[in-house]
Amino acid sequence: MGREKNISAALLVVMMLIPLALLVMPANYFDNGPAMCPSKRFFDIECPGCGMTRAVMHLIHFDLESAVYYNSLSLIVAPVLGVWWCRQIWKNFQALRHNASDEF
Repeated sequence: MGREKNISAALLVVMMLIPLALLVMPANYFDNGPAMCPSKRFFDIECPGCGMTRAVMHLIHFDLESAVYYNSLSLIVAPVLGVWWCRQIWKNFQALRHNASDEF
C-alpha cells in the first residue's frame, strides 16, 4: 500500500507542476521546429489538430491573436482540457486522501 501511495503522490505533484512549467516557458517555445503531426509530415495535409500545441501555449500566455492564428479550435480545446486537468488533479488528490485515511 505504501508504494501505491507514493506513486499517487508523485503523480499528483507532476500533474500540478506541468502547467506551471508551461507557464514559465516563453509563449513561442514550440513555434519553431518541424511539424510533429503525422498527416502533415507524411502527406503534407493539415489536420484539425495541427498547430494545437502552439495555440494552447499562446492561450496559456494570454496571446489570443497568435492562438487563433495557429488553430482557432484551441478556444474550445484549451478550456475543456483545463477543466479535465483540474478534475484529474482533484480525483488523484481525493484518492490520496482516502488512502491516507485508511492507514489510520
